[in-house]
Amino acid sequence: MSTKNQRLDFLAAISGVMIALQARANGELSHLIGNGVEAALVSFGSGLIIISIIALFTPSIKEGARNLRGAVARKELPKWTLFAGALGGSFVAVQTHIVPLIGVAIYSVASIAGQTAASLVVDRIGLTGGGKKHITPRRIAAAFFTVFAVFISVYDRIDARNLSLIAVFMGCFAGAIVGVQRAMNGQINEYSHQSFTTSLLNFIMGTTFLVIFLAILVLINSEDLVPLPAGPWWIYTGGVIGVIYIAFTSTIVQHLGVLTFTLFSVGGQLVGSLLIDLYSPTDGVQVSMYLVTGIAMTYVGVIVGGVNNSQGRKRLTHK
Repeated sequence: MSTKNQRLDFLAAISGVMIALQARANGELSHLIGNGVEAALVSFGSGLIIISIIALFTPSIKEGARNLRGAVARKELPKWTLFAGALGGSFVAVQTHIVPLIGVAIYSVASIAGQTAASLVVDRIGLTGGGKKHITPRRIAAAFFTVFAVFISVYDRIDARNLSLIAVFMGCFAGAIVGVQRAMNGQINEYSHQSFTTSLLNFIMGTTFLVIFLAILVLINSEDLVPLPAGPWWIYTGGVIGVIYIAFTSTIVQHLGVLTFTLFSVGGQLVGSLLIDLYSPTDGVQVSMYLVTGIAMTYVGVIVGGVNNSQGRKRLTHK
């Protein structure tokens, strides 16, 4: 392996760690203000500001937006796919709510299991835009394996009063949302030809969704707007991390390929989430051997499903 590829592998793993750090930052902000939707809006809104500034000085992002308008006008791209960012907003809202309850590690295991399971449905119905894909028994087994890993991760805490099983299931649901969103973004990317354009659209739609959702909650007296705390500073890094992650993804994937990037990124996310819960845990979160075993099982499931999926694509390409 070349030194360049080793550096890219390392950066892919770092991008996974960043996902875990983002979850911790967003979760802590939610915990401090007691409003998960408002915390999600702060994260998404700050990301929108940053990527909008980047777009002002990046002609290729503007060109991607023109490509999208043309594709929609020609009815090549369904309008409903443009609302993928609303799913991203929903995901962050769920993330900010449940991470303080179950910790980053269990959240990561649950969300990855949800993504793996959702990918089966997404590929089967052809939501990615590339037509329906055959679902192999190996991928089904991988999905069940990752879901079982969630059970193992929380096995020693099932009867614990400080563990919300509803939050664990919500983590799986959040992962499924991401799986669907990525498929919709895949269609958008086909026409924008610019990942940052797709990301800008996601931030716009996600922020808009969260503004409307929070306004409704305030109007019905379900939530109150809370003044943002002065610190610690790192609770406001969620949006910045999201933009940096997008930059990593858009550049590294081109050189490593989707499979290699995913394996290193997921590995980084799982290890990073474990370290966060060891050294900076949320209240009541403990790291047990069951959790460590569940993390290892989750990664094995991702490898099994990912390698099989990659081989399937290669066979289709060679036909």
